[in-house]
Amino acid sequence: MSVSAIVLAAGEGTRMRSSRPKPLHMICGRAMVLHVIHALEKLHPERTAVVVGHGAEQVTKKVHEFAPDWANVAFVEQVEQNGTGDATSIGMTAFDGDDYDDESTIVVLNGDAPLLRPETLDELVATHVANGNAATLLTSVMDDPTGYGRVVRKTDGQVLRIVEQRDASPEELDIKEWNTGIYAFRRDLLGPALRGLTTDNTQGEYYLTDVVSVLAGMGHRVGCVQAPTAETQGVNDRWQLALAERELRARTNRRWLLNGVTMLDPRQTFIDVTVTIGRDVTLYPGTMLQGSTVVGDRCEIGPDAQLVDCAVGSDATVTHTVGTDAEIGTGAVVGPYAHLPAGSSVTSDATTGAFYTASGA
Repeated sequence: MSVSAIVLAAGEGTRMRSSRPKPLHMICGRAMVLHVIHALEKLHPERTAVVVGHGAEQVTKKVHEFAPDWANVAFVEQVEQNGTGDATSIGMTAFDGDDYDDESTIVVLNGDAPLLRPETLDELVATHVANGNAATLLTSVMDDPTGYGRVVRKTDGQVLRIVEQRDASPEELDIKEWNTGIYAFRRDLLGPALRGLTTDNTQGEYYLTDVVSVLAGMGHRVGCVQAPTAETQGVNDRWQLALAERELRARTNRRWLLNGVTMLDPRQTFIDVTVTIGRDVTLYPGTMLQGSTVVGDRCEIGPDAQLVDCAVGSDATVTHTVGTDAEIGTGAVVGPYAHLPAGSSVTSDATTGAFYTASGA
């Protein structure tokens, strides 16, 4: 069964209080929307339609430059912000053919959910296909889901509808299961349901959530897959951005620890998801490895070292050093308090001594 994806990345994100488009805010060295695209890795979509709007040119340029080839990204623009249903309809225009007899799976995701795991989306699609669902929601449960749409179920456990916070009754507001805005749909059923949406709601927008009640009302099966809230919550302001960064850094550090890297204090070690590290490397507190930095085997980095887009040869020692786009040779000893500007290099087996400043390119 083929899979395509629609990533909704048209929002302005006013609560970020930033001139930067919301999908381009960085988490662990990668823009939020690119984390979402990478979460599709196990699905290998035939096409990933990224719906852009606010800052469309900036978002398109960044995603085009850094998205993995396997994502097969295409871009469509939502000129007017008329809701998630409208954005999804626009996203559908990126796919070849029509939707009338195409039973393939369309995954719809928000561009501000950077903590999604590929395994979760794989489970969502597998459950969707195995049960012959018209739609399958990714949901989470939390004690206080204020602000999120609630999932209203039938007595048999299938989903009846999603009710937005502002449209919910007092009884519906007591529901703890909330809609994450991540779905798998059958394409031949999604298209017609989208064309039947109306703006009869408090926001005057086309809600993608209304597709669920349309499909359920027609007798189609709508199911759910639950995922941890820590993985599904979106990022809407700088506080949530910081929390997401902390969670993703913890995941990243754990992966490297299990892959043969020693960290004296993981809470004080900062590694971008784009960094590569060899075996038997020791990272001391205050180490920051950023960008495309590559660290060879058996190196000792830190304390208090910041390396951005640097290449460090095996068996090197780097202490109290700041480097950007620099090369450190095998077995070199750099620092303490060294500065390696862009284009500079330290030869193999060299010792810089204290307060060393290399010559740039």
